[in-house]
Amino acid sequence: MTHRPALAAAVAAATLLAACSTPEQAPEAEETVSIGAVTIVSHPSLDAVFEGLKSGLADAGYVEGENLELEFQNPQGDQATLANIANTYAGSDHDLFVALATPPAQALSQVIQDRPIVFASVTDPVAAGLVESMDAPGGNVTGTSDQLPTDRQLALLQEILPDVETVGIVYSSAEVNAQVQAEAAIAAGEELGIEVLTATIANSSEVQQAAESLDVDAYFTLVDNTVVSAIESIVQVGEQRGRPLVTSDPDSVGRGAIAALSTDYEAQGRQTAEMVVRIIEGADPAETAVELQKSLKLVVNPDAAERMGVTIPDAVLDRADEMY
Repeated sequence: MTHRPALAAAVAAATLLAACSTPEQAPEAEETVSIGAVTIVSHPSLDAVFEGLKSGLADAGYVEGENLELEFQNPQGDQATLANIANTYAGSDHDLFVALATPPAQALSQVIQDRPIVFASVTDPVAAGLVESMDAPGGNVTGTSDQLPTDRQLALLQEILPDVETVGIVYSSAEVNAQVQAEAAIAAGEELGIEVLTATIANSSEVQQAAESLDVDAYFTLVDNTVVSAIESIVQVGEQRGRPLVTSDPDSVGRGAIAALSTDYEAQGRQTAEMVVRIIEGADPAETAVELQKSLKLVVNPDAAERMGVTIPDAVLDRADEMY
């Protein structure tokens, strides 16, 4: 395993020289940095985080096959497999670990205390037990959060469907961040005069049945990897019932949701890479504050809205960052 002082010198040299080179021409550091990364499941948003992470590391002078070893594991939502990956990583020689989403971050933090862990796409790292506070994590774990303003998301849905009275949320009981978001959505709904009804699932195969169990005017999905991986199931129910779906995931709009006020996940990956480099250079995770997403984006799909029986107002279309 490479020791941090040597890593710091290597990263400093690579970063300085990278300013005069393209990422493809990044010079080889004196020592290779070894990172073990793990996600929870395959879907476009988490995939975008990982691609942003690799791009950000390359921009800082770290390129796979040159001065970076990057192992990537994906348990495809299986908790037992995730635990095995975490235990394998604990016995590895990786210098640092990256966890995409809450369950992998929790799994790694339970078995690794001697090396840094940097997470991405963790909505509430305090509630998840990963850090003591956002400003002062206090241990070997820190990262970037994809916390979103639930009140603004529900207000967007209300702007599209002014008569909405009830909104249904399907979320995973295995994801702490989803529970926290659901509670926030219920509270935000009360302020807006909207009743939020929920149905929980254990795995993605239950998403459609859970959506069908909710008799609501519209659907809303959280930052919930299990649900997002099966978003087409809720889209199908929404189209059959004429009930619009607004989501927290931008890629889900391309898959049939009508709109999303969401995290820019590739940008979050790059932001996470910046934090990884700072820690390799010597920053203490215990004193490295958790960072929130620096930008949100509005994505809309008028065709999907038509299939669900609604029309997206011009005021929403005019301020959209992306349209399908």
